[in-house]
Amino acid sequence: MKQFVFYLFAFLLLALPAAGQQRPTAFINARIIPIVGAPIEQGIVLFQNGKITAVGDARAVRLSSDVVIIDMAGKTIMPGLVDTHSHIGSPAGADGSAPIQPDVRILDSVNARAASIQRAQSGGITTVNVMPGSGHLDSGQTLYLKLRDGANTIDDLLIIGKDGKYMGGIKFANGTNPIRAGGGSFPGTRAKSAALVRDQFIKAQEYREKIKKAAGDTSKLPPRDLAMEALVEVLDGKRVVHFHTHRHDDIMTALRLQKEFGFRIVLQHVSEAWKVADEIAKAKAPASIIFIDSPGGKLETVDIDFRNGAALEKAGALVGFHTDDSITDSRWFLRSGGLAIRAGMSREKALYALTMAGAQMLDLQDRVGSLEVGKDADLVVLSGDPLSVYTNVLQTWVEGEKVFDRSDPKDHLVAVGGKGAGDDGMSHDDIHCFDGDIGGNE
Repeated sequence: MKQFVFYLFAFLLLALPAAGQQRPTAFINARIIPIVGAPIEQGIVLFQNGKITAVGDARAVRLSSDVVIIDMAGKTIMPGLVDTHSHIGSPAGADGSAPIQPDVRILDSVNARAASIQRAQSGGITTVNVMPGSGHLDSGQTLYLKLRDGANTIDDLLIIGKDGKYMGGIKFANGTNPIRAGGGSFPGTRAKSAALVRDQFIKAQEYREKIKKAAGDTSKLPPRDLAMEALVEVLDGKRVVHFHTHRHDDIMTALRLQKEFGFRIVLQHVSEAWKVADEIAKAKAPASIIFIDSPGGKLETVDIDFRNGAALEKAGALVGFHTDDSITDSRWFLRSGGLAIRAGMSREKALYALTMAGAQMLDLQDRVGSLEVGKDADLVVLSGDPLSVYTNVLQTWVEGEKVFDRSDPKDHLVAVGGKGAGDDGMSHDDIHCFDGDIGGNE
């Protein structure tokens, strides 16, 4: 009997690698855009177990006999796109009870089965920062997600950090949306908006000091406060502030608050960035911008300019792009790069803004944003140049698994829209109704 158990254990041990490991896969003959280096003609990307193991041309990458080879001749391959500001998954953050609610966790309201997630996959987006809205000075904690396929719950999309916790930032806003002029607890003016934020950060500093003085003595600890805990994480640099701001004076207010309290910041939207690009660069504040090419919107965005990317690049600021989906549909995210170049941004920095810059803004630069050995095998296969209006996303891969394939009729329907384009909660195999997730968050 003991001998039988021994052989059974040995058999299972031998079987585990075959079942638990992905066969190495190689894309060959493609034009590779690694982002961190020059494009590689007739290049190879090799990956296994969700990680990139080699990138180069045929002379630099040797393939073993067990490799699954996929010929990508005529195709272009680049890293999965990183969207630093989106509302896919129908998230809902803070309510109308108060203007500052840092204890709210978007984790508790994202629909992991939303069809909007599939739309983002069809646009080549593989990593996203899902945010609550901008109707509050602080509407809650954001969530960094990997758009893996077949998610049943939000846990299947979470990105886990080195500390073992799921990753995310926190959403702040100023300007028109959170002012809500008309009384109540909301600020009513720009000056009052800043005053309320300062007041909360001072309280968070005091809360942190009480914890420090308690030195682990539970009898001396202040009552637990989830809102203060979140703001202490901000003060300690553990949680990035994603700051919705448009007008140049509001941008300067956000930078002033950042300098006063020392938190890490990513400026979101910055419609008038071109007016204060040097100040943004001097503050070393990353800026994630959006391109709006249709009329309408708020008065405070009247001076938004396609030259924002070029102005920030010239000033030396880190520039990324975002969709604010559904303000810009995730399927058209690549267009941001083309529009930025048309207005004077360099091709190199525009591609960087779609990928690596966003990775840096989400503290994920060691995992995503470029095609490098050791990084996640997040890949986008394109029919042509990524900045051409005639190019389509053909395939999207997340951690070595294909999550979108335009040649599949069901995925094609998601990409082009129309009746049957998708329904929340349905898989790619059971699509029958147009997705109605068209919200107006910023």
